[in-house]
Amino acid sequence: MLEEIAGRLRAAGCVFAEDEARLLLDASRTPAHLESMIGQRVGGLPLEQVLGWAEFCGSRIAVEPGVFVPRRRTGHLVELAVAGLGPGAVVVDLCCGTGAVGAVVAHRVPGVEVHAADVDPAAARCAARNLPRDRVYCGDLYAALPRRLRGRVDVLVCNAPYVPTGEIAHMPPEARDHENRVALDGGADGLDVQRRVVAGAGKWLAPGGRLLIETGAHQAAATAAAFRAAGLSAGVSADEELAATVVSGTWPGPPAAPAG
Repeated sequence: MLEEIAGRLRAAGCVFAEDEARLLLDASRTPAHLESMIGQRVGGLPLEQVLGWAEFCGSRIAVEPGVFVPRRRTGHLVELAVAGLGPGAVVVDLCCGTGAVGAVVAHRVPGVEVHAADVDPAAARCAARNLPRDRVYCGDLYAALPRRLRGRVDVLVCNAPYVPTGEIAHMPPEARDHENRVALDGGADGLDVQRRVVAGAGKWLAPGGRLLIETGAHQAAATAAAFRAAGLSAGVSADEELAATVVSGTWPGPPAAPAG
C-alpha cells in the first residue's frame, strides 16, 4: 500500500513521495478518505492543506484550504522574536496567516500576551484555531488591532507578502494556485506591504519595542532603509541553512516635545 501510494505521488512530481505517503496513511480515517486525500495531493493541493496541519518549529499548526502555509525559513523570525521575551510581554503577529509565528512564540514563552491579525478572513479564521480566538482580528494591518494596544507592543513580528507581482507566475504551483494572492503579492518590488507596516509601527510599539520583518535577501537593504526612514534602528539577520532573512529594529519612542 505504501509503495503504491508513493508511486502515484512520485508520478505527480512529489519529491518526498514516501514521507508524504506515510503521512496520508496515518491521517486517513477510511479507504475513501485516503483516496480523496491522495487525489487532492496528486491534483496539486499542498500536503499541509490536504492533511489540515503543518509542522512548524516543532508545533503542529492547523492549516485550512487557501491559507498561506508556514514555511520552514520563518523559524528564523521566531528565534529572533523570542529572544529576551518574558511573561507579560505583548506580541503582535501581523499578516499572521495561520498564526503560526504567534502560536510558537506563545508556546516557547509562557505568559506572553499574543495578538494576531490578517486581512484575509480565511486566514483569520484559521489563526483562531491556533491562538485564543478573542486575540485574533481580521482587517487591514493596524486597522484590525484594538486601540488599547497602541504604544504597548513589545515585539511586532510580521511576515508580510514580499513576492514582487511579476514573479508570482514563476512560483511553485502549490503556492501560486492554492494560497490566497493577498498572502503572496508584495507589489512591484515586493515591499509595498512592508513599507506600510514599518511606517505605522511607531504608533503601536512601546519605547524600546522591536519590529521584525521577514524579507528577501536581495530586498533586505531596501527594507532596512524603510526602518531607518521611520525612525527605527535597523539590522539584518540571515540564516543560511534556512535561507532566511529578517530585518529588525528598535523603536526609541516618540520624539520629545520641544522645551518651553
